[in-house]
Amino acid sequence: MCTGIVFDIKEFAIQDGPGIRTTVFLKGCPLRCPWCHNPEGLSPEPETLHGAAGDRIVGKRFTAEELATYLNRQVPLLVRNGGGITFSGGEPLRQAEFVVAVCRQLLPVHILLDTSGYSSAADFHRVLAVVHHVYFDLKLMDPEAHRRVVGVELAPILANLAQLAASDLPYTVRIPLVPGLTDTAANLERIADHLACLPRLPVVHLLPYNRAAGGKYTACGRTFRPDWDEDQAVTPDLNLFSSRHLEAILV
Repeated sequence: MCTGIVFDIKEFAIQDGPGIRTTVFLKGCPLRCPWCHNPEGLSPEPETLHGAAGDRIVGKRFTAEELATYLNRQVPLLVRNGGGITFSGGEPLRQAEFVVAVCRQLLPVHILLDTSGYSSAADFHRVLAVVHHVYFDLKLMDPEAHRRVVGVELAPILANLAQLAASDLPYTVRIPLVPGLTDTAANLERIADHLACLPRLPVVHLLPYNRAAGGKYTACGRTFRPDWDEDQAVTPDLNLFSSRHLEAILV
């Protein structure tokens, strides 16, 4: 029986894809982005969060059938509002078998994968076959900096991005703007150059820095240590993208 661990299900989400959506946050992520705003999704196992209102366990195991049944109750409302279901995390590709099993049991509905792109090519291919749109994150384009800051190799991510661009699935590249780190002109220019060479050009979403990211770390027993200036204004030059025939939106 295929099972997975979910750390949150957000209903009536309006920023995780088109229309009104239900977003499933899957536990576990191989990346260690220091600005991560879901630190409770990093560990693949259930864990205890300590807060002012007391302790609570984050991470619930579902069978694929259980989760699909829960989501299917919401499908009629989501469809009427032009929305659907989004799988996020953590990193949903870490539970690729579970995501595929759930999607195959859903009623007809728009399904979006929100991913870092870090997985085996085989797992990525399997999930692409059951979704309708992909939000694909890019952070740092220097391989050494990516390894040092994010904690994993960049090459598998770019290989999966190439696989996605060669498919016919709609996709959006999203870039978190971290002051002085990912938002530099040099980094954004390298991303724009890479995207401009893909067989299908994506829409690019530039995501403003989330200052609330550090608030959850203490509850998770982790330490938030930003080595960037959180007060620094983030003002990306959209011309870096438009000059390469890419549509970029500051969301």
